[in-house]
Amino acid sequence: MFTGIVTDIGEIATLTPVAQGQLHRLRILCRYDQTGIADGASIACNGVCLTVVGSGVTGDRTWFEVDAAAETLGMTTAKHWKAGTRLNLERALKIGDELGGHIVAGHADGIATIVRRENLPDMARFTLRTTHELARFIATKGSVTLDGVSLTVNTVDDVQFSVLIIPHTLSVTTLGAWQDANEVNLEVDLMARYAARLSEMK
Repeated sequence: MFTGIVTDIGEIATLTPVAQGQLHRLRILCRYDQTGIADGASIACNGVCLTVVGSGVTGDRTWFEVDAAAETLGMTTAKHWKAGTRLNLERALKIGDELGGHIVAGHADGIATIVRRENLPDMARFTLRTTHELARFIATKGSVTLDGVSLTVNTVDDVQFSVLIIPHTLSVTTLGAWQDANEVNLEVDLMARYAARLSEMK
């Protein structure tokens, strides 16, 4: 589990197709302490929970390797990742950690597309579009996770919704580089999904 509070920005050093292209092995550079990264640990990469299969240190940078499987490549923006792509990173929660965002599974539900970026004084407002299937779980003042970042929904209009990004978030995540037509990973609020499921069973 995660909170949607980014703790580092990583960079893909290498991406290697394996298993006849059904897997991509990624080596990601980061600033985490390598001694604290165990094989089998979970790290959210742009909101996608991936399992560490190796780690080490090169120069002054820690690296870790993860495998992105065919389903991940098909359902998320991982299909567009390449060497040099910057990723929002978050380590998995430990008992006693502060829950600063909201409960995030790290299982992206799909993709949202940026319809419009509005630059405001020190801030930015993004309007995004998603599918009807996912839009029904998005509510004004509710939570969404976009590329691994916990955000509050400002407005909802059918399949479009907007979020306002404060200066701190723009500076410590990759969101400052978002532009019109970019695709981002979307995870809807778990509570909204469970509430909808319960209402369907009545």
